[in-house]
Amino acid sequence: MTEYDPSYEPRPGLTHKDADWSGLRVLVAGLGVSGFAAADALAERGAHVIAVDGAATGAKPANDERANILGILDVTVRQGAEHTAGLPEEDVDLVVTSPGWRPDQPLLLEAEARGIPVWGEVELAWRMRAATGSAPWLTVTGTNGKTTTVNMLATILRAAGLRATSAGNVGTPILEAVLHPDPYDVIAVELSSFQLHWQRSVSAVASACLNVAPDHIDWHGSFEEYLRAKGKVYANTHIACVYNVADPLTEQLVEEAKVVEGCRAIGFTLGVPAPSMLGLVEEVLADRAFVEQRQNSAAELATLADLQGDAPSLAPHYVANALAAAALARAYGVGPLSVRDGLRAFRPDPHRIAEVATVAGVRYVNDSKATNPHAAAASLRSFESVVWVAGGLLKGADIDDLVEMVKDRLKGVVLIGVDRARIAEALARHAPDVPVVDLDPSDTGDMAAVDVMDVVVARAAELASPGDVVLLAPAAASMDMFANYAARGDAFEAAVARLAEGEPDR
Repeated sequence: MTEYDPSYEPRPGLTHKDADWSGLRVLVAGLGVSGFAAADALAERGAHVIAVDGAATGAKPANDERANILGILDVTVRQGAEHTAGLPEEDVDLVVTSPGWRPDQPLLLEAEARGIPVWGEVELAWRMRAATGSAPWLTVTGTNGKTTTVNMLATILRAAGLRATSAGNVGTPILEAVLHPDPYDVIAVELSSFQLHWQRSVSAVASACLNVAPDHIDWHGSFEEYLRAKGKVYANTHIACVYNVADPLTEQLVEEAKVVEGCRAIGFTLGVPAPSMLGLVEEVLADRAFVEQRQNSAAELATLADLQGDAPSLAPHYVANALAAAALARAYGVGPLSVRDGLRAFRPDPHRIAEVATVAGVRYVNDSKATNPHAAAASLRSFESVVWVAGGLLKGADIDDLVEMVKDRLKGVVLIGVDRARIAEALARHAPDVPVVDLDPSDTGDMAAVDVMDVVVARAAELASPGDVVLLAPAAASMDMFANYAARGDAFEAAVARLAEGEPDR
């Protein structure tokens, strides 16, 4: 058994899309969107591709459709758990894994033990860029705020007249963006810790880690491994490593990163910025990093009013995301007016502190995207008096610090989901006087999850008074009850709409 060498290359020169990929024997792990994109790109370049997925034929219709397309491209597709228990009998030069596959998955462990390189789809995408003139990457990670920040960044870049898109963990596979027939000028890339775990050679123009808090410990095995993965976003950065002044861990990751000579550390803060930082001067987003006289002057980028849009209030973390996006854009050379125009034009995706309605003087806010305690904390700190709707899959995260932090803001709590007992126990320890409604499944019978949300909203309304906010910020994943966080948020918004119309609970 050979020791795994992380510098090993399956073939010399695989650094651009027109390299010699022909005949390379590649196993693609996973038939999701990113796995399909990888298998398609490799097959098009003459590689011999085997694609495997643990879901059996018929279990996932989307997988079956992708398998049919790949079959036409002469990709060998094998569906079912028996094909993911280890490497196939055929020789394999390279494994390309989808982000959802954990490092301790038996097939990936066997590849490592046999000295076979394992790349993620992000690594493959980086090596599939054009040999010359390829679009630079601006990369973003963090426990929370990645999607908002990367979409803000893409909007700013487009306001500057650049052909730009957001890709990666944000939805569009990065490989599709890299290989787009109409090339982009620059790509804003969202990277999850899963994707960063397998990253080896990405070299961004500028990179940012927005924040780090315990999350996905079940996937990485420890917080230390999760932190190490997040830190990979800074590796090989050319111009600027952007960090959060309020989160010392992000600055530590910058200090430990191996970057290109001359790369700068650029902070963002909700306070007054020091030199080499972006921050707030009263209600102005100010740049003291990318101006010539940064010791005694700053450039005005935008105002808080520019960020407001239709929202009645601004969450602090939303402003922080805007500063991070602005820092990355400025590192790329975008001017202050384009930053302002981009931030003015941007509208956040659904389910992120979205105002739903005001009913009987109570505001209802949907932040279903708050799928971990760190995100929920940022959401809860945005409001003074909250009836909190929480619960779901905690993914190994600790909830005590969150409850202790926000206990004085809680008017009441409605708990749902498989891990609600852990939240209830934390509330009993740190906020024993806060009323708690624990919706045990036995209380709702055979109701579908979307109907249970009617009960949730009704009970939350009973706990709320005019001036309060009923906030869906679950601090947990949704898959125990809903298809995803969006389905959970949609159910909440629909239930609020029925409450507003005065319909009785079903």
